[in-house]
Amino acid sequence: MNKAPLQILVVEDEPDQRELICQILASNQYQITSAESVEEAILSIKSSVPDLVFSDWKLGQLTGMDLLTYVRREHPDMGFIIATAYGTITHAVDAMQAGADDYLSKPYQRQSLLMAIDKVAKSLTLKQQNRRLASELSQQQELVGLVGKAPCMQKVYARVQRVSATDATVLIGGESGTGKELAARALYQLSSRQHKPFVAINCGAIPETLAESELFGAEKGAFTGANTLKIGKLEAANGGTIFLDEIGELPLLQQTKLLRFLQEGVISRLGQNGEIKLDVRVIAATHRNLKEEVEKGNFREDLFYRLNVVPIDMPPLRERKEDIGRLIEHFLKIHAGQYGVEAVKLSAETMKSLLDYPWPGNVRELSNRVERFVLLADEQELVAELASGLVAINPSQFVLPEAGFEWEAFEKDCLQQAMSRHEGNRTQAAKQLGLSYKAFLYRLEKYQLV
Repeated sequence: MNKAPLQILVVEDEPDQRELICQILASNQYQITSAESVEEAILSIKSSVPDLVFSDWKLGQLTGMDLLTYVRREHPDMGFIIATAYGTITHAVDAMQAGADDYLSKPYQRQSLLMAIDKVAKSLTLKQQNRRLASELSQQQELVGLVGKAPCMQKVYARVQRVSATDATVLIGGESGTGKELAARALYQLSSRQHKPFVAINCGAIPETLAESELFGAEKGAFTGANTLKIGKLEAANGGTIFLDEIGELPLLQQTKLLRFLQEGVISRLGQNGEIKLDVRVIAATHRNLKEEVEKGNFREDLFYRLNVVPIDMPPLRERKEDIGRLIEHFLKIHAGQYGVEAVKLSAETMKSLLDYPWPGNVRELSNRVERFVLLADEQELVAELASGLVAINPSQFVLPEAGFEWEAFEKDCLQQAMSRHEGNRTQAAKQLGLSYKAFLYRLEKYQLV
């Protein structure tokens, strides 16, 4: 496909000089329009915006600087070259400081004119490419749900952009609901593997007895019930990317086999004598502190360092409150499009309630509540849910027994009840008890309820 010729506006008040410049540029396949004054040039630009303006300095009552000022105000990306008379170098300096892309001192040769035009044309092409790439990246970020301009999110974007084009192993940390899988998908979609498989597996959702066959596959007859060859998740992701969510839940035996894959790039299916060479990028995620898990003996130290080549920490929503409004608008738009309904605007009072809420379930909870609002369009229910969060216990309703009581047994029972009521959902259980997610996990581990 042939590129459209560069459109150049020539502004020169001397007719013979203007005609000569237009002939030189037209003979080099540029598309030319001309004007003899600043006023005529502005009318021409308003009628048809050129790619580049080549203007003389002196133009009757006005100057090329007046035209440059207009162009930079109305069309900041338009190319601009100014021609100055011999001995007026200060004019050239003033023009460059005001935003001209280049200047020519009169008299100039045909070749100097063409070289200046070519240089600015190449600069314009680079600017357009940069704008397009920035726009594409912004669209890709929105596609994968990474929305936000808080400084902590900018660090996430910068790291994702920097390592997405590599095959480096990435470990994503953060509380539940912060968007760890979205970050993993951003790494995938911005990589050269974007047209290859993306396989996600939650290591905490696999029964320990099936973990090996799920990850590495199994030969027919490898165990009771293995009636056919089973392809594991790693093999299914060959050529692409595997996302190992909740990697901290992976049993120690499978940790050993995963370490071998990361070191050597080979796996063996359960019941297989040989090896299979794979090309898979590994991205892992966890809400656990893996360093602490290593110290407790629950996670292999060598595997931790193999996974933690590039760490990315997803910030909780309470640390990026300036993004809540932007996320609400994003989810209103996304869910309205998903269900084919018109996006309803929230009142200022409801927006304030949403902005003040602590969001223990992070971005996932926010998305869920906005989705429900899009479907029901009931602001009263939305605000009531936020306000109903915790029930404060009146101290006068509880009297410490004279003989005392077993605090730890009481605390453990509260934890068990909360987990049971919310069917094992730790985020919701922590919310009901008024605990931060980290404090709640600490207590679960203290009483061995994990």
